[in-house]
Amino acid sequence: MSAADRVRAWTFDPEAYDTPVASALRRTYYDDVASSYWGRPATKAEVDSGLTNDGVELLTPPTGQFLVARYGGEPVGCGGVLLLDDGRAELTRVFLLPEFRGKGGASALLGSLEDAARALGATRMVLNTRLDLVEARALYTRHGYAEIPAYCSGPYMEIWYGKDLVAAAAV
Repeated sequence: MSAADRVRAWTFDPEAYDTPVASALRRTYYDDVASSYWGRPATKAEVDSGLTNDGVELLTPPTGQFLVARYGGEPVGCGGVLLLDDGRAELTRVFLLPEFRGKGGASALLGSLEDAARALGATRMVLNTRLDLVEARALYTRHGYAEIPAYCSGPYMEIWYGKDLVAAAAV
């Protein structure tokens, strides 16, 4: 990491999912993952369709939390946690703009999301992802997530992970 990167600080703050900043990041996230999946740029209509009725309104307390990641004050990523049931939260919409990856933000964002889940009462975090998202899967396993049986089904879900948050907090 360069000296300039060390001076710039990462921050991860709760933000309403529908602010202009959060909405733009959610659009960029969906465009990124959809384009990767389809092997071509997603159209505006496809992004609009994917964001329609996607349940993001649940990412507000007491059912969840949405965070915006900033690097040097600039919004560059996001992520959310959603309470599924007593003690279990789902990690969702974890994203950093490509040009800000490799600067330590993904690990810090993941930690902040785990803290947000704990604050909501979760003792376990689960997530689902795609097999082709190799970098994301490596991030999760590097931070103690282990493959688990499927806890849900739907499109774009190919592998599931879980982590005990209570034990992680004690480490």
